[in-house]
Amino acid sequence: MSHIPQQKKEKQENVFIEGIKTVGLSLVLAFGIRTFIAEARYIPSGSMEPTLQINDRLIIDKVSYDFTSPQRDDIVVFNPTETLQSENFHDAFIKRIIGLPGEKVEVKNGLVYINGSPLKENYIEAKPDYKWGPAIVPNNSYLVLGDNRNNSYDSHYWGFVPRNKIVGRAIVRFYPLNRIGFIN
Repeated sequence: MSHIPQQKKEKQENVFIEGIKTVGLSLVLAFGIRTFIAEARYIPSGSMEPTLQINDRLIIDKVSYDFTSPQRDDIVVFNPTETLQSENFHDAFIKRIIGLPGEKVEVKNGLVYINGSPLKENYIEAKPDYKWGPAIVPNNSYLVLGDNRNNSYDSHYWGFVPRNKIVGRAIVRFYPLNRIGFIN
């Protein structure tokens, strides 16, 4: 028989139950937010330099593309395409959208051309030193390139990104502290 007064025992059980409820609700909210609204990502390579540096930490908006289509210059996170999966890539990629569905894209003479007009790109590390295309971006797909054009494994190697592979858009860098801010 226990010598603990009934009131104290009930209070201990209530604290324990409240703790479980709090942890449970926190886990549900965290999972829900990460799954449907936003998630944190880090940059593992230099393919997006100078815009994004190795080990930058970003918030990815996973909701806005439910209401709008991806746009040129958006920096997007996407799951590996079938081609990338066949090459044993399983982790998400991050690149900049360059070509939109139905556009003719070509890379030549150090420039990207969209429907025959050169694209103004003030965000790239260096002009591309390769030739690619011309190619028409298929419906519901996008051409993505890294800002570090000459050191990026991107669409000019493995093809287009289907819309259903896009996870979301990079919107905020939250680390390192001296580089906090919105991503243009």
